[in-house]
Amino acid sequence: MKTILLAAAAALLMSTTAFAADLGAELSTAQTHAGLAAKAADIAGVHMHMHHALNCLVGPGGAGFDTTNMNPCAMSGNGAIPDSADAGQKAKLQTAVGLLRTGLGSNDMAAAAKDASMTIASAK
Repeated sequence: MKTILLAAAAALLMSTTAFAADLGAELSTAQTHAGLAAKAADIAGVHMHMHHALNCLVGPGGAGFDTTNMNPCAMSGNGAIPDSADAGQKAKLQTAVGLLRTGLGSNDMAAAAKDASMTIASAK
């Protein structure tokens, strides 16, 4: 009986670890929310989706993570930047984070939406 319980616990632990980081899902979700931000009807919607994209990129331990906004990537990993092993990709994602921060600091709807649109290409 102990062997079965230990085997089941080990299998559960291994399956949790196997799904811990899904960089592709994090990037796709960040791009989706940047797109939603770019098409939002008002500045509040632009900012909300930009926060979601930012949270996907930096992850819960990253600079700028906003606990007051949803993290749609919570089940995908620790954030695209911390989960990426490629230095070039991390640099592109940092550019995307910069665009998001610029847009979040703006109350100009057109400018913030443009920053959101530019984020889509940077978050690849």
